[in-house]
Order: sequence, then C-alpha cells, then structure tokens
Amino acid sequence: MLNINKELKKYNIVPQKYIIKNNVIIVKTNNKSYVFKKNNNKEIYDYLNTVSFNYYPQVLSENEDEYEITEYIEETILPSEQKIQDLIELVSILHNKTSHFKQITEDDIKKIYEDISNNIDYLISYYNDLMTIIEEKVFASPPEYLLARNISKVFNSLNFCKQQLNNWFQKYKDKKTKRVVLIHNNLSIDHFIDTTSPYLISWNKSKIESPIYDLYKLYKKYSLDYNFTELLKKYEKKNQLDSSEKELLYILISLPDKIEFNTTNYQMSIKISDFIDELYKTEELISPYYLKNTE
Repeated sequence: MLNINKELKKYNIVPQKYIIKNNVIIVKTNNKSYVFKKNNNKEIYDYLNTVSFNYYPQVLSENEDEYEITEYIEETILPSEQKIQDLIELVSILHNKTSHFKQITEDDIKKIYEDISNNIDYLISYYNDLMTIIEEKVFASPPEYLLARNISKVFNSLNFCKQQLNNWFQKYKDKKTKRVVLIHNNLSIDHFIDTTSPYLISWNKSKIESPIYDLYKLYKKYSLDYNFTELLKKYEKKNQLDSSEKELLYILISLPDKIEFNTTNYQMSIKISDFIDELYKTEELISPYYLKNTE
C-alpha cells in the first residue's frame, strides 16, 4: 500500500476503505471512489482525447505515474442483452473515430495467410490424431462419443476455412493499404459500464489493428449468448466492414477451437456440446453472405 498511499497524497485523496477486486484496487472516500491499477498503457487517454472519444471514466493520474487513477462509476443495472447492444454501438464509434489507412505489402498479407493456414493445418492434424485415439478405444467416454459423432462438422469447418483463406489471399494479396483502428482488445460486458453515459474501461491491452479483431474476440466470448447477426448490423451502421475485412473475420470465427480432454466427463460433455453449437451458429451467421456472393 505504500506506493498507493504516495499517489493518494499527491491527488489529495483521503481513503476510508480499500477494496481489492480482480486486478484493481478500489479506494473509497467520504463522497467518491477511485480505481487504482498499474499504469501499463500510459498514452491511451491522450490519444482518445485527440479523436474526441471521451467514453471512459475521468482520469486523475498523469502519464508518468506508476498507477492509473480513474473515477469509479456505479453502473445502472440493465439486461445483458441491452448492455451488449450498447457495447457494440460504442465500439463502432471508437473504430469509426480512430479509423485510418496504412501502407501494406504482399508480405503483410502473406503473413496473415500463413499464420492462419498453419493453424488450420495444425488443427486438422490434431483432430485426426484425436479421432484415431478415440476410435482405438473399446469404450469411448460420453464426451468422446459426442465429439466423434460430430467430427465431420469440425472437419467441414476446417476445410471451409482453408478454402476461403486461399480465396481471400488470391483476391487481396495485391492490396496496397489496410484500414486500422484503435481496438480495445479486451472487450467484455464486464469492461463496459452503462449509465447515463456509456464507458469502456480496462484499456491496457488496446492497440492499433484491424477492427475485425475486436469483433472476433467478442464473438468467441459470447457467440452462444447473443444474436450476432443483429449486433454486426448495428456495428456496421457506423463502421461498415469492407469485403476483405468481413471475409477474414468470417474465416477467423469459423475456425474450430482446440478441444482438450482436461476435466470431468460431465464438464467435457457441456464443453463439447457448446463447441458444436458454436460451429452451427457460426455457419448460420455467415451463410447469407456467401450465398449472396455466389448467386
């Protein structure tokens, strides 16, 4: 607490109570509360200010401080469906305000292609080996049997990704520019505060990248919880994805996860059931795009 107390004195904050929550410390005073955490992304708020994006809690600390000190905001209790709608709208504003283009070469496109292609090849090999092990057993466990029954869906998804990735590379390998934005890179409902004004918190992983990576990570986290067809429509009202971005996003979200048998049969059965459900939900999400573009 010694370093924190030094910062408290610097900003005339008189603590009455400390609460440790996840990786932050909440300091309560007579009339306000503040969040303290390590200052790992010191220029982020300066950048957000330059693009007039002020949807984050008030910052007291300075860039050179050891700790980031922000106002603690009590959020309004809302249904999670409303929160995810408000979150995606705020993310679209963030991406729109920070959007710019940078020069790229074929090597840049090739690196994306090779990274994903290597991952696809690894997963094909992994699931082939896993199925060999399961098929050699006299009695497969319930989760093993569940995976085996649905393994064709896994391989279909992997083959789809491989084919579409090859198409994507051939179509866009000669692109000279790439749109990049500031991505939050840690999106979740827990990092979104919905009050009279919406706020994003936990900016320590933010960076400049393609907008699809915020969408990809959000989808992987909540794919079974919300209607992402509607969420993407809402996002694209303010920040339209071009064909190269959308197709790469659809390839990424179509990639099956790596399933490892590392817990109880009951928990593994739930995990594999969700895994298969996500593959079907992803197919439902992306099919209209490919049907439209093959007519």
